[in-house]
Amino acid sequence: MGRVISVNVGHIFDADWAGRVKRTAIDKRPVAGRVPVHALGVGDDEQADKDNHGGHDQAVYAYAREDLDWWIDQLQRELPPGTFGENLTLSGIDVNGALLGERWRVGGALLEVTAPRVPCSVFRNWLDIPGWVKWFTEVERTGAYLRVLEEGEVAAGDPATVEHRPADSVTIVESFRAFHGDRALMRRILALPGHAADWDEIAERVLRDSA
Repeated sequence: MGRVISVNVGHIFDADWAGRVKRTAIDKRPVAGRVPVHALGVGDDEQADKDNHGGHDQAVYAYAREDLDWWIDQLQRELPPGTFGENLTLSGIDVNGALLGERWRVGGALLEVTAPRVPCSVFRNWLDIPGWVKWFTEVERTGAYLRVLEEGEVAAGDPATVEHRPADSVTIVESFRAFHGDRALMRRILALPGHAADWDEIAERVLRDSA
């Protein structure tokens, strides 16, 4: 059984380094008490660039405390919960090995795994680490986006358990490789019932560019 280490939310602020919109809410901070998880997010968490973040299929972003600890060893700097912009910092659950369509009971909410996190320029600039996007991509510790199947409340210390694993799916890491050009894995994703709608658009690029 896994558990919730922290529930994190962020609010929009102006930043010249924050991509084309010059605004971001990547600075997620832990919040105390029980926090509602609803169809479009966690508590009063915000997204500045709604073209690329948020929505039903990216309502919640989860990252493993174990992966943050691995990065601490690599970077030799502290990484408090929420540093990677995650809403849920989890421990004891295999985030990167989760299958698309896998369902987690986290506190009172039921969540479904939909996609890996793909690093962007805002993430790079936020951490201010040279070569960050390339490095993050190479190590494949991406974390997972989730949709909300059942709304509920969640708090630090709540259990996080896997309630369902699809019989035939791909892992978060494999889906990340599909995003980066693995055509066979991409075709497997497209065959999954209920796959996130964004995969159809991504597949057009991958299957065209990899032809």
